[in-house]
Amino acid sequence: MATFWQRALGYFSDVLVAILIWAPLEFLWRRYVLHQSDIELRWDFHEVGNLVVLVLYFAAFHYFANGRTPGKLLARTRIVSLTNERLGLWQSIERALGYGAAILEGGLGFMQFFWDKNRMCAQDRLAETIVIDVRKNARREELVDESEESPVAVEQN
Repeated sequence: MATFWQRALGYFSDVLVAILIWAPLEFLWRRYVLHQSDIELRWDFHEVGNLVVLVLYFAAFHYFANGRTPGKLLARTRIVSLTNERLGLWQSIERALGYGAAILEGGLGFMQFFWDKNRMCAQDRLAETIVIDVRKNARREELVDESEESPVAVEQN
């Protein structure tokens, strides 16, 4: 399972990337669709457009990259479905909306990590997912490979 700090690094990195994607889209929208000349870009969680970009960002990466976002790559974590081999579209959307639920609870949805035996936060429960540390998973696979190779090497000698 991923640590709290890995998850926090992944989440805040993803929010930063989403804002970097949002800024030029918002500028183009205001300039060429709304025909505004005095454009002031300001990120605000109360703006519907900002929230739509965040939900689409998380849902699209969760679905198309099967639980990997740029932030999760940086943090070396991955989201895994508890019900399927890969994240489904609706499961990805649920998880993206779950971030909002965790925030609306005053951040308590994220703090659930500390008392849940499976280290699940609000978004994990909502979407039936867990976040794993891919470094530990890779190391475990190395150990399995080494243990499988050892008897073969002994038999050949």
